[in-house]
Amino acid sequence: MRLINRFPSRATGLALAAIPFAATIVAYAVASHYRRLENPADKLLPSLEQMGATFWRMATEPDRRTGDLLLWVDTFDSLVRLGFGIGLATIFALVIGMLIGFLPHIRAALSPYIAAISLIPPITILPILFLMVGLGEASKILLVALGTAPVMTRSIAQAVMDIPKELVIKAQTLGATTWQMMVRLVLPQVLPKLITALRLGLVPGWIFLISAEAIASTSGLGYRIFLVRRFLAMDVILPYVAWITLLAYVIDQLLLALSKRTFRWAHLQGESL
Repeated sequence: MRLINRFPSRATGLALAAIPFAATIVAYAVASHYRRLENPADKLLPSLEQMGATFWRMATEPDRRTGDLLLWVDTFDSLVRLGFGIGLATIFALVIGMLIGFLPHIRAALSPYIAAISLIPPITILPILFLMVGLGEASKILLVALGTAPVMTRSIAQAVMDIPKELVIKAQTLGATTWQMMVRLVLPQVLPKLITALRLGLVPGWIFLISAEAIASTSGLGYRIFLVRRFLAMDVILPYVAWITLLAYVIDQLLLALSKRTFRWAHLQGESL
């Protein structure tokens, strides 16, 4: 039997998925061990035990200065900013993407503009946002929204344009208006694609969020990483990076599960990454 036709069992799949993670942890532990043999006070590669203790302390012990549990306060603030930013981008992408993809005049007017906007590195407009809306929460939320909305909009517009023309012709033959076709034909077809675009938009969304928090913030995961970097506190930075990765992974998998549960017909063709 060819390898392309052989599929791992669930247990084998879980074991195969765990191998790269285990290999990374073992490689780090070995490198950290030998580095600390040469210099027991080395800060660049702290031990796993040291990182675990620091992470536990930040999650369970109130900060001496503020009295807050720093990990949870940072996580909450970052997730709120990310949620508002991605939410604005999703609404914009759904509405404008459907209009661009379905209406030729709107497509002619806005498609080149959205394409051009999507090519602007969002981090370069952060100083402009600071000047226009200040250093508060609005600038960070807007950066996430502006950084993800154009790409998501183009993805939704393309998804609308990929709808089979036969369906549109049948709807027109049955007397459907443009509004009825957008609501009852285009919208149901696009919603699974919207979740896929949202999952893809989360990657740059996290990047822009961390960047904004690093530059102008007094809380958040990105703020904490860049605050402690001056002390070379890798026992804080590395667990925070792992925590951000875990949060992003959980959100991504929740969106995938939501898509599979809500739009089963869109996943009938095979596995989804």
